[in-house]
This record gives sequence, structure tokens and C-alpha cells, in this order.
Amino acid sequence: MHYILCMDMGEIGVVLREGRKQRKLSQEQLGQSLGMSRATISGIETGKIREVGMRKVMALCATLGLELSVGLRRAYPTLQELRQASHDRKRR
Repeated sequence: MHYILCMDMGEIGVVLREGRKQRKLSQEQLGQSLGMSRATISGIETGKIREVGMRKVMALCATLGLELSVGLRRAYPTLQELRQASHDRKRR
């Protein structure tokens, strides 16, 4: 059985940033609540930090009221894949 994460860290960072902004938290406030630096939060949100431990991602999701799920890859594209394909077409 193979599990594939359908989002890359850049896409996860965008979702985390949106969740933080919806909660009206600064990067500094979010980082302080989790024992992370503002620079780490920024790096995760912008995708500059490509390797993030699962515990950090899970803590961020829990704090921001987001859900992290894993499942079998579906035969049809995910919303993220459709957005990426649309973005790629626009860049050409």
C-alpha cells in the first residue's frame, strides 16, 4: 500500500499562512505559542524551509484549527492539483 502526500511544503505553507491570518495572529505570536521563531514560521509559510518535522506541522495545524489527513491517492485530481495545473498553464 502506497501513501502519497498530495501537497508539497509550499502548498502546505500557504494553507498555514491563511489559517494564521484568519486567526489574526502574527508570525511572532504563533511562533511564541509553539516555541518556534518568527523566522521558522515565515520559512514554513513561504516554502523556504522544505523539511519540516511532522510534530511541528501537527502542532501548527492543531493551533490553527486545521486538519492534517493522509489517504490513498485518488484516481481523479485533487483541488490542489487542479490549482497547480491552472497556475502552470497561466505561467506558460
